[in-house]
Amino acid sequence: MEKRDKGSSPMAMMGSGGDENEDVKTTMRTAETLLRLVPMALCVSALVVMLKNSQTNDFGSLSYSDLGAFRYLVNANGICAGYSLLSAVIVAMPRPSTMPRAWTFFLLDQLLTYVILAAGTVSTEVLYLASKGDTTITWSEACVSFGGFCHRALISTVITFAVVICYAVLSLLSSYNLFSKYDSPVLTYPGKGIEIATLHG
Repeated sequence: MEKRDKGSSPMAMMGSGGDENEDVKTTMRTAETLLRLVPMALCVSALVVMLKNSQTNDFGSLSYSDLGAFRYLVNANGICAGYSLLSAVIVAMPRPSTMPRAWTFFLLDQLLTYVILAAGTVSTEVLYLASKGDTTITWSEACVSFGGFCHRALISTVITFAVVICYAVLSLLSSYNLFSKYDSPVLTYPGKGIEIATLHG
């Protein structure tokens, strides 16, 4: 009698498949954790640059706190940094992803994306006015007198838009994680009794 190869038994194949599936989940969890830590570092960088942004010369003094748009940018980056760290810790925990958790990440990722996008947008508008000026609203070209201030504000704003890109990717990822949990809709052809389930993406 020929001996059976134990490695080719159904139980062994199922065990091997389970290990591979677990490895994939671990890899994806690690990748998502790192992806959530990246915007945290960027948010802290943008926040620190703006917090230190002040300039005093013969024309007077100017600080980020004098402009509401830059104060909002600081607050938005602080909130996003805290959320990024918290979400990274939660994702790093080897726990099964539940539906409430998937919905929470989906909603918060979407919300924070718009919050940080608004911060970058209003800061860009203020920088444009400070650089070009606007005679209709008696806004002078402040960057001529406060070039260092505008340069640091520009750096912080650019970093903020890098955070926007990271959060856009996270929003897509959390959307996939959420909607992939739902069953595919079934297409029924009347009169033929045929049901076809659409494939998951």
